Amino acid sequence: MSRDIARLPLDRVIAEPAEPVLRRTVATLAALLRVLTHQDWRGRDRIPATGGVVFVVNHISNFDPLAYGHYLSWAGRWPRFLAKEAIFRVPLLGWVASRSGQIMVRRGGPDAGAAVDAAVAAIREGKSVSVYPEGTITADPLTWPMTGRTGAARIALAANCPVIPVGQWGANHVLPGKKLTWPRLLPRKTMHVLAGEPVPLDDLRARPVDEAVLDEATERILDAITALVAELRQETPPPGRWDMAADRRLIREDRS
Repeated sequence: MSRDIARLPLDRVIAEPAEPVLRRTVATLAALLRVLTHQDWRGRDRIPATGGVVFVVNHISNFDPLAYGHYLSWAGRWPRFLAKEAIFRVPLLGWVASRSGQIMVRRGGPDAGAAVDAAVAAIREGKSVSVYPEGTITADPLTWPMTGRTGAARIALAANCPVIPVGQWGANHVLPGKKLTWPRLLPRKTMHVLAGEPVPLDDLRARPVDEAVLDEATERILDAITALVAELRQETPPPGRWDMAADRRLIREDRS
């Protein structure tokens, strides 16, 4: 089924308008990915067809934006990411990012909040925005979602929009870890992607947005993503989450 869907022409699966560069980039990369990888796509019916939405997804590889973007486009929404500033300085890649609606993230300094504002504005225009809550490729030795940043929660609460969790697995077998190396394309790897039900945040929207609310929303987001990754991997995640700053696994207290 996933293979049949992936072979449909782009204009058959997505009606949402997009920047010409984004449309051409997605079509070109998808043609390559259909040849280079297999697709195991699940939960496409949970992707809202229209309206502003935040997609939150785990980050496992430098290859996973391609695998996830392929899935999202053929689920009917364009992949617009919050992307770190360094990407926009890379020749050609930066040109594509700046002309395809990607949102630059500058960490620290007076412009640190500009990405959140830009994402909220895009969502209020009815667009989708994809966020990696971890902020970077996971440092967990077993590649589970690690502790996160609060950016996705800030955007979701400010825009008052649905938050759809997405788990993925398989891209890490093409490009493991953070280092850019030659991709391991043979034998062909399967890109497993699964969307879940919206993360429940309504009770938090009625409260003032403070650090406690942002931390709770972020934990719920990461819990939802981790559950989807566990389903794809058919494994039980270890207790707690890897804390990259402390370089150790945190054991979460029972919040019940």
